[in-house]
Amino acid sequence: MPLHRLARITMGVPDVDATHDYYADFGLTALGRGRFASVDGGEQLKIEHAARRRLDELVVAVDDTDDLGRIGTALDRLEMPYVRDGHCLRAVDPGTEVTVTVEVQPRLVQPAATPVSYNGPGRAERPDGRAPAVVREGAVRPRRLGHVVLGSTDQPASQRFFTEGLGFKVSDLVPGAAFLRCSTDHHNVLVQQAPIPFLHHSSWQVDDVDEVGRGATRMLEGHPERHVWGLGRHHVGSNFFWYLKDPAGNFSEYFADMDCIVDDQLWTPRVWEDARALYNWGPPVPPSFLQPEDLAALMTGAHDAS
Repeated sequence: MPLHRLARITMGVPDVDATHDYYADFGLTALGRGRFASVDGGEQLKIEHAARRRLDELVVAVDDTDDLGRIGTALDRLEMPYVRDGHCLRAVDPGTEVTVTVEVQPRLVQPAATPVSYNGPGRAERPDGRAPAVVREGAVRPRRLGHVVLGSTDQPASQRFFTEGLGFKVSDLVPGAAFLRCSTDHHNVLVQQAPIPFLHHSSWQVDDVDEVGRGATRMLEGHPERHVWGLGRHHVGSNFFWYLKDPAGNFSEYFADMDCIVDDQLWTPRVWEDARALYNWGPPVPPSFLQPEDLAALMTGAHDAS
């Protein structure tokens, strides 16, 4: 597909300094002025002041300006306004209230992580030594931004905006939500029905399940309030996960081993309506994951700050 990755996001929060410190602890590299980089993806997060927590902008990468022209034509068919400016195109999804910017950017080629060897029944892949993961001492550094989950006041319209307008593909569906991709990842954007537009979480790739566990364990040292849900494995997307909460109330996820869809013809989207819509295994789903504790405050404007 001409879309090839989720490039970066801009997050609005009431307390920029506290949120900045959180994402530095999370393993992203601070670039100054609220900007952060992942190891492979370069600059992928910007934090700005906002009256309430929200996702202000989502940037998607395409190959060339012809792709921008095709997206513009598709948005015209949907009667969705947009602004075209050289090598980028901007449009606002009314359901999520997010500005989506489509930019011409080179494709990301990630260096391959070192394969992990595991011992198993009748199989000794790492004899005479400890597992390499248990002797790791370096900080966990997210490799790249993987996806965001957004609340939409009009989920069907948001789904049409991303798919019929921008060219995202549907990977799987659950009641009231759609897993959408703009790369070979199973999903890069999930839009779900919500009473108010809000950012549910951003998700960041690490090398393997041990890095998911090490990263979360490090984040929780002295900060038990950051814990949300994990360690577990999703069924939809298959990835290992651990969710944490930043000071503004946004969730952030370490993930590893996401399903990879290289050939669209070999993937069949499904509708998941049982517990597999949420996870395959792990701790019970906390109520705060399904309905963030500050949702009522966001709806009433109690979080608004000058």
